[in-house]
Amino acid sequence: MRAIAVTEPGGLEVLRVVDRPVREAGPGEVRIAVKAAAVNPTDIGLRERGVEGLEAPWVPGMDAAGTVESLGEGVGRLGVGDAVMAAVSPRRPEGGAQAELIVVPAASVVPVPDGASFQQAATLPMNGLTAMLGLELIGLTAGQTLAVSGGAGLLASYVIALAKVRDVRVIADAKPDDEALVRSFGADVVLPRGEGFPAAVREVAPEGVDGLFDTALLGRGAFPAIRDGGAMAVVRGWDGSDPERGIQIHPVWVRTALERTDWLLELRELASQGRIALRVAAEYPPEQAAEAQRAMEAGGLRGRAVIVF
Repeated sequence: MRAIAVTEPGGLEVLRVVDRPVREAGPGEVRIAVKAAAVNPTDIGLRERGVEGLEAPWVPGMDAAGTVESLGEGVGRLGVGDAVMAAVSPRRPEGGAQAELIVVPAASVVPVPDGASFQQAATLPMNGLTAMLGLELIGLTAGQTLAVSGGAGLLASYVIALAKVRDVRVIADAKPDDEALVRSFGADVVLPRGEGFPAAVREVAPEGVDGLFDTALLGRGAFPAIRDGGAMAVVRGWDGSDPERGIQIHPVWVRTALERTDWLLELRELASQGRIALRVAAEYPPEQAAEAQRAMEAGGLRGRAVIVF
């Protein structure tokens, strides 16, 4: 089967389409014929640094959508031919989602949302799980207030929608052209994007917000928006330094949640109801994987680039 491969750590030139064997599904596993696989920032990190402890080539991708090709022993929830989406770890010997055939744990696989294309479904699993995990770590309850940086991005759109399902008040940022878009995700208040965002948050939440989901990588610069003893979810790790004013830092490692079937099913249901917007920015064949990553690195995408097999 064809797969997108990182042949060595480096720039876009190290991306290739290669032929690789694929094993049969084992007990508790599903083999999926992939129709679409999303391109995410994690793919850039894998391309630039490779996977420690594994020899190249490495197959990127953490989101796939396609049809069930075969089932391993003991898998009863799914059937051959089902249209499904899956969360995939690329940091394993057989690699990630950007391949024509993949084998994944059945716990990481659920049906695609009603009415969604494979391309749309491929944008949901990993980013949806990231949003779910970050919100659980922050631990807000109904009536509390969450700030979301990078409000127009795909991850932020899922965070906003899921927070609103939990009756949390949401303050997000956006460029002027994106304000209506971010409001459509469910944000209660939309403030200008930029260095002034934390100060602007204090104008509408004088005590500071209870939590902040930092999808824009503001880091310590976001602290002024957060109340004493509040919490912040960070998606690229933390340097280990002590936060101020009792603020709790929660690194969000989505690899720990890839087999949360219950969360994947909730995401599927909310997308089926139209409460989560599935946004595809552009579609690329496998041979143009470098172009897909180039577009993502350039920024400004309103949705995900998707590889279509």
